[in-house]
Amino acid sequence: MSVYRFKVTFEDYEDVSREIDIRSTQSFVDLHYAIQEAIGFDASQPASFYMSNDNWIKDREISLEQRPPHNGEENVLMKDAVLGKWIADPHQKIYYVFDYNTQWTFYIELHRIFAADDTRKKYPVCVKVNGEAPKQKIVPLPVKTDVDESAEDDEPNIVDDDYTADTVEVAEEVDEPEEVVINAEEADDITNEGEVPEEQEPDEDEQ
Repeated sequence: MSVYRFKVTFEDYEDVSREIDIRSTQSFVDLHYAIQEAIGFDASQPASFYMSNDNWIKDREISLEQRPPHNGEENVLMKDAVLGKWIADPHQKIYYVFDYNTQWTFYIELHRIFAADDTRKKYPVCVKVNGEAPKQKIVPLPVKTDVDESAEDDEPNIVDDDYTADTVEVAEEVDEPEEVVINAEEADDITNEGEVPEEQEPDEDEQ
């Protein structure tokens, strides 16, 4: 059984590094947790490994959780990726990104491959520590609320339902005109009263 010895270095803190031994039959998720334990970070944040060439150009992504395709290729989950099946170069380089909000980045280099001298030894294990790791910064995700904080000083919006109801009530209180019933004779009188009398010709006697 082969054992890989990886040197893990912070991108922004070159004097801080860890060397980790891990079996070739173990997965990238084992390497992920080993790195986090060695630097004292909270491993619950999302992370991804990127297989890289000698110039640290990112290639295939191996992520802790399912993510959108990278460079048109589906990413592989860490728990499903066995180290021995991905390490083709004795000086393999791997780019490691932890916590996408704060973008902690690491350079991982394969320094040594050797046979396990003790099958009872527990792997992965940190075998060398250089420098003190920086403190982890955790950026909480914004909490969505139904209240618009930008408008907390403003007066609450008033729905027009109450106004509509009052309007209806007022309209209902207005008395409707009473229906007046008249007989036919009264109707003729009213009609006659409204007519303009025709101009009558004078009698001959009055002429």
